[in-house]
Amino acid sequence: MSSISGVGNTPNINPIQKTAAAAVQKEVPTAAANQNPMTDRVELSGLAPLLQSLKANNIRTDLVTSVKSQIDAGTYEDDNKLNVAVDRLLNDLT
Repeated sequence: MSSISGVGNTPNINPIQKTAAAAVQKEVPTAAANQNPMTDRVELSGLAPLLQSLKANNIRTDLVTSVKSQIDAGTYEDDNKLNVAVDRLLNDLT
């Protein structure tokens, strides 16, 4: 079998040495570290109809004024009224 000699048959060839470069550290300005990257986001929620009705501002101010005055006078608190109100609230949320 033949032997393999260095390129150009030079007798004084230095072996290849592996060198490692120092790690490069990137400096980030402090203001940039506190910023969140811009991303797209979608939120799906069952509260969309409630939010739409709130945005529509369909508030019956006459009824609200009447109920507020009854509460202030102490005549509104009735178990039947409270039960009806809770039932309606639960129906709206489900």
